Amino acid sequence: MPREYQDLVSRATYGNENRGWKDIGTSKELIEEHSLCAGCPESMAFRYILASLPNPEDTVMVGSTGCTSLVFPHVAIHNIHSLFGNQNAVASGLKRALSVRFPGRIKDVVVLAGDGATVDIGLDMTLQAWFRQEKFTTICFDNELYANTGGQESGLMQKGFVAKMAPMGKSFEKVRLPEIARESGCHYVVSCTVSKPSLVEKVIRNAVLIAREIGPTYLQLYTPCILEIGKDSMEGLMEMRDSEKPTGRFAYRDYISEPAKQLLADLAAKDKDKKAAAKQLVAQEA
Repeated sequence: MPREYQDLVSRATYGNENRGWKDIGTSKELIEEHSLCAGCPESMAFRYILASLPNPEDTVMVGSTGCTSLVFPHVAIHNIHSLFGNQNAVASGLKRALSVRFPGRIKDVVVLAGDGATVDIGLDMTLQAWFRQEKFTTICFDNELYANTGGQESGLMQKGFVAKMAPMGKSFEKVRLPEIARESGCHYVVSCTVSKPSLVEKVIRNAVLIAREIGPTYLQLYTPCILEIGKDSMEGLMEMRDSEKPTGRFAYRDYISEPAKQLLADLAAKDKDKKAAAKQLVAQEA
């Protein structure tokens, strides 16, 4: 096996409950010669997400056709490639099968797909999983078009935007999928960019932990395709920062249901007690 793939395991942070984005640089989440374009924000997003999963050794990710599907062979985590748009249907069956196959053991399922698979071709299966209250997280890498196939219009494209394969410009507003997710039963919904690794870590952990205990969660992360919007390889980060300003279309927004709020409060209290106990133990040993 190539050394790069061996490093994914030997330099992983499996079994570390305090793992997070700060491990990037000393651990390894994605091989160096991955298939994404130079400067692609999705490579940042992948690293932050993989570094922030609370239980990577017992997590299965479900992908779909698109730029994201090209990356899954380059990460050290169990993953399944689904047909275009049916990723949430596959994840539903997978989550239930894992519950039967491994009773009493935590097995997290995380869907990661683009806007075409999530809101266009796969919207029916996305919504049905939420209606059924399936206990897994759905992450949409929103680059506001079909980047992998030349720049066709997607439901999440901005109104009026002209792309290579949409020369007339989009004629209707961006589909408000975060609002639809909330109304469809998701207990935790976030819309943001991936410019801030600490924020990505927070929302990933919250989404996975809430899905594990309560029900479906949804994250819509802006990962602009710099090639299709005419940016240089070093301009992706600035594009995200411009879009997340208070008046920007990706200013941070979230929704947390009451049961999810209670769960997060309980987890925060347990974490606080654990840190206090560790601090007291250190003081006693000093």
